Amino acid sequence: QVHLVESGGGSVQAGGSLRLSCAASGHTYSWYCMGWFRQAPGKERERVATINSGGYAGYADSVKGRFTISKDNAKNSLYLQMNSLKPEDTAMYYCATRSSAVGCWGSPYNYWGQGTQVTVSS
Repeated sequence: QVHLVESGGGSVQAGGSLRLSCAASGHTYSWYCMGWFRQAPGKERERVATINSGGYAGYADSVKGRFTISKDNAKNSLYLQMNSLKPEDTAMYYCATRSSAVGCWGSPYNYWGQGTQVTVSS
């Protein structure tokens, strides 16, 4: 089992920044895929950014150039630096991990955190 806890959400004005953190515990492995997802009210959950064991990151087109995913294997932590935030970034953000080192962008994730709310006002 893997336990994930997100933090760092909040309310900011458009153009502002936030840094989300995710602390992982349990059977975590540095070679597993990890990612950030988000879900806005009335919308489907979407993949925001993922990172593999080698540090290779993938991003949704809507956040490229504004968001940066990173991880600290020693701390079992995942991060999402969000800059130039827009009102359309408002959503619940979830940290997730996949019990595999492959398919980080296109495959399902099987462990999820409870989420942290991000609200961006115009």
